[in-house]
Amino acid sequence: MQRQEALLDRAVDAANLGVSAAGDLSVWALFMNASLVVKLVMLGLLLCSIMVWAIIIDKFVTIRRINRAASGFEDRFWSGGSLDDLYESDGAKPVSPMAAVFGAAMGEWRRSARIPGVDLVRGGVKERVDRAIGITITREMDRLRRWVIFLATVGPVAPFVGLFGTVWGIMHSFSSIAAEHNTNLSVVAPGISEALFATAIGLLTAIPAYVAYNVVSNSLDLFEDRLEGFGTEFAAILSRQSEERV
Repeated sequence: MQRQEALLDRAVDAANLGVSAAGDLSVWALFMNASLVVKLVMLGLLLCSIMVWAIIIDKFVTIRRINRAASGFEDRFWSGGSLDDLYESDGAKPVSPMAAVFGAAMGEWRRSARIPGVDLVRGGVKERVDRAIGITITREMDRLRRWVIFLATVGPVAPFVGLFGTVWGIMHSFSSIAAEHNTNLSVVAPGISEALFATAIGLLTAIPAYVAYNVVSNSLDLFEDRLEGFGTEFAAILSRQSEERV
């Protein structure tokens, strides 16, 4: 009878220990109980997550700002004012991508117009203006797309990094089982918990990066189309002005 009571007390103690170990699922406890390799995985993923959100905020603010600036510039451009005055106010020292496209094209056209005896229609002016527009659009879009490739990289890679942490945590659990010769929850829970926590961090890092990459890329593609459309219209205006001067 006493032996049965002792065995029962031992079983109750083991059950309580398992519940206690399994019940401490705070973020800090999961991190502190993880092995060194899994801690490094978690820290790396957290750093990537911080960078992802910083890029997301920066790109959304930038896209909103450049679209607002482009709308304001288009209003001034199509208001019927002098192109020379607009160049002096906006194009000479552009502060937005669309103003930079205008400034590059207008600057090239004005330099060509000052060449003595130049034929503005057949002197290669149109080709130089088109080239200036194309180069400026490419340069501005490269600047706007900076760090977007980081989102494209983190999106598909982060889950696999988290999976590596998962595999390592499970291996750690199996090692604990082999060392303790015990499959109790108190032995298995820490490794399994850290494994699942690493997976969760990987997913929480990858999902925003993947969604943001698609949204930001689409927004920048639309803005590039807007710049190209403006550049085409402005090149046509300069071409007509060149023909009128002949």
